Amino acid sequence: MSTSTRIHALLEKERTLIFPGVYDALGAKLVERAGFPLTFISGYSVAATQLGLPDFGYLTQTEMVAVAKRVCGSVKIPVIIDADTGYGNALNVIRTVTELIDAGAAGMFLEDQVWPKRCGHMKGKRVIPVEEQAQKIRAAVDARRGRDFFIVARTDARQVNGLEDAILRCLQYKEAGADALFVEAPKSKEELATIARGLPPPLVANMLEGGVTPLLTKAELQSLGFQLVVCPLTALYASAKAMQEMFELIHRAGTTRDALSRLISFQQFHKAIDLDSYYALDERYRASDNSS
Repeated sequence: MSTSTRIHALLEKERTLIFPGVYDALGAKLVERAGFPLTFISGYSVAATQLGLPDFGYLTQTEMVAVAKRVCGSVKIPVIIDADTGYGNALNVIRTVTELIDAGAAGMFLEDQVWPKRCGHMKGKRVIPVEEQAQKIRAAVDARRGRDFFIVARTDARQVNGLEDAILRCLQYKEAGADALFVEAPKSKEELATIARGLPPPLVANMLEGGVTPLLTKAELQSLGFQLVVCPLTALYASAKAMQEMFELIHRAGTTRDALSRLISFQQFHKAIDLDSYYALDERYRASDNSS
């Protein structure tokens, strides 16, 4: 029987949850302020922003745990972590689960790619034997020891072996104890519907701009039978485009003076990071000046 978690509780309140991915504490704060009930830390985004590298297996467990600790400590909403393959075998998965729970994470995505992995919408993926991944999921379930930690089993077998194998793998992952199932990179709405018919809920849909899966709305995915809709790279792509355009503007024009409407204002940014509360805290603990 699955452990009751914060994510389970959210799913009891709402049939389908949609949530953006982030890569730092500021992004998580903005997600929370926008009213989303949870967020997700994308390994693709962390590799890009912390290392300037593609999602090609460069990101380590310790680097991801460090980001998770900062992000989870910055918001009250639950945070699910992209834990890639668990960074090794079943024993490494046990350590990964323990470290993420200690960091404050509410859950993880655990995938069945061969390490070093790569983004689920890139070519050239390979998957490990299904029973090996099932054992890694069992290890993750055992490692959480009944604590509040939601385990999503992801398969990348669609690209490697076809949709039927991906669905059969997920059925074994569910039997191994996964809380939710995620078939990565289906290529059509029809494939999404086949996944939803063939697997028990809750199911994850990955809405990645520019990926191989068609972008559908929350309502469309809910009608197909999906309960968790993640938009993992929206923040990364939006911020990268904004930075690229503003840097080009500064280089060309020598000023941002005529483009201030394209920036969050000084005051709005301070509101986003709750500066006033820190002024109040500083005042509370400021020593009295009795020198006179």
